[in-house]
Amino acid sequence: MSDDLTRMFKAMIEQGHEMARAFNPALENFQVKGFDTLFPTMSKDMMEMWFGKTFNRDGLDAKTRLLVTVAALTVLGAQAEPQMRLTIRHALEAGAKKKEIAEVIYQMSMFGGLPAMQKALEIAQKVFSETEEKSE
Repeated sequence: MSDDLTRMFKAMIEQGHEMARAFNPALENFQVKGFDTLFPTMSKDMMEMWFGKTFNRDGLDAKTRLLVTVAALTVLGAQAEPQMRLTIRHALEAGAKKKEIAEVIYQMSMFGGLPAMQKALEIAQKVFSETEEKSE
């Protein structure tokens, strides 16, 4: 990472901490399970506009971008559970099938290892269950 990029990233992190302290000092280290459920799932059209057509008009659609993101989060060891849950919800909304999401996660076992795959599948299964409950 270049020095300029490193300084910019450091400034962003510091600004985030400063904003958290300004809102509520207790929020600076705030972490709660299920925090991702506070963020609504974007509609398929909105995701396609923002992620599918805005960044690269002739490139990947929103569904594919989200499946790639699921793959990357899986390889990282599924350590970012809130991000993984939110990305899976968005992928489903963008038209991904549960089987496609599971297949992407299985494929990543070669790169992230079996524990990463297992954790990602557990997270995906929870999201699948939650979305089934809401649709009933």
